Amino acid sequence: MGFPAGVRRDFAALEKRRMQAARLLEKGYSQSEVARRVGAHRQSVSQWAAELEQNGRAGLKKAGRAGRKPRLSAADLLKIEQGLKRGPEALGYESGLWTTTRVAHLIEQECGVTYHPSQAWRILRQLGWSCQRPAGRALERDEQKIQQWKKKRWPEIKKKPKIKAGRSSSSTKAD
Repeated sequence: MGFPAGVRRDFAALEKRRMQAARLLEKGYSQSEVARRVGAHRQSVSQWAAELEQNGRAGLKKAGRAGRKPRLSAADLLKIEQGLKRGPEALGYESGLWTTTRVAHLIEQECGVTYHPSQAWRILRQLGWSCQRPAGRALERDEQKIQQWKKKRWPEIKKKPKIKAGRSSSSTKAD
């Protein structure tokens, strides 16, 4: 079973549930009855009972965080965001376009932590950054001439709808 992806566990509530189960077990309730009352699987209650017998209530205390500890601290994430705002030119790149490889390089420079470019994207999302593709435009682009062309030349060459003829020969006239 477990929790759906992205749902955080409430460790305090889980510990409270284990302690409630411990009280019921100490009162002599069966493991099945305890499982029903606290809303847990019987197998979990069985593990809790064994832990309670071996280590007492201290064994049922909060287990701590789940999963691997993050490699970047909140201060590191702040450094990365500041580096992103400075732009890739600050790292010596010629263009102002961030790629995941460049972001991974930034993370290594700022925090000393090496990430694969595919994982750098995860860090970007965590910081609230999204994929942005720059609009490809010629350096020689003349906006004034483009607007003039759109207003004058384009209407002249644009295909116009054909003029609708009168009634077709298949239509019937009312006499």
